[in-house]
Amino acid sequence: METLNISMGVVVLLVAMALVFDFMNGFHDAANAIATVVSTRVLRPQTAVLLAASFNFVAIFVFHLKVASTVGKGTIDPSIIDHYVIFGALVGAIAWNVITWYYGIPSSSSHALIGGLVGAALAKAGPASLIASGLLKTVAFIFVSPMLGMLLGSIMMLLVSWACRRATPRSVDRWFRRLQLLSASLYSLGHGGNDAQKTMGIIWMLLIASGLSKSSDPLPMWVIISCYSAIAFGTMFGGWRIVKTMGQKITKLRPVGGFCAETGGAMTLFLATALGVPVSTTHTITGAIVGVGSTKRMSAVRWGVAGNIVWAWVLTIPCSAIIAALFWCLAKVLF
Repeated sequence: METLNISMGVVVLLVAMALVFDFMNGFHDAANAIATVVSTRVLRPQTAVLLAASFNFVAIFVFHLKVASTVGKGTIDPSIIDHYVIFGALVGAIAWNVITWYYGIPSSSSHALIGGLVGAALAKAGPASLIASGLLKTVAFIFVSPMLGMLLGSIMMLLVSWACRRATPRSVDRWFRRLQLLSASLYSLGHGGNDAQKTMGIIWMLLIASGLSKSSDPLPMWVIISCYSAIAFGTMFGGWRIVKTMGQKITKLRPVGGFCAETGGAMTLFLATALGVPVSTTHTITGAIVGVGSTKRMSAVRWGVAGNIVWAWVLTIPCSAIIAALFWCLAKVLF
């Protein structure tokens, strides 16, 4: 990657924008982490948010930085990255997050960021600037992560139903109200581990492009701590508009269903993070909730609501890419 003459002020501004995106990622995706545990009334919203935020940060001690490496070095050609590309990508991602948050749509912050990078890169250098292997892996998991979440959520629900077939409903409810604290914590751990690393990848790009870091250097510790802290604080403030959609509109959940959905979602996130794939926590938990609901009967899932959410998934990358491309052009004209 060619070292660019980027002023320290511009670097600081773009790092601040990246951390704002990371905060909004936690804010926007807080519903994914807490919707099931709140909708089953195991925890009050304020307590659930604190639990989720804590485990978002604890992920710093658990996961390797494979997702950050994929975003930072495996999505667009490092040689075309400059402050205009980073600016366009971040504005595209932040704008799409604000739009979907306002309308209560549980879209993917992760794919908004990938879409922003793609749009800014295409505006600058055309299709040759894209790294097909990294992008295809990410796009594939748009479909794989909800399907895997759905499969694991439904398998968990079937196994638990069989194991508890002789237990009374009251005892099952009592036990799984406790176990859901564990599953919600694991899901929040996976959420922090996968999502915070995407912002690390963006900052890593910027530091290398500006000459403040070499491509062979490890990611600075201040970047890691800042990104995990930002997503944890975002989760603490929470995206309340989306909680109701995720927790009650797709299907009605009881503690046992919440446990199975969160566990299936957490398993999917752990696997994706280990493979270095930036996946959508929104896609993952939605698929797991649908899987749990469908084990009762197919009509238990409100497929119309689920269909609207899928449309938001389909539109996220192209819409954020268009916004990013427009702001890349605007930045080139104005600055």
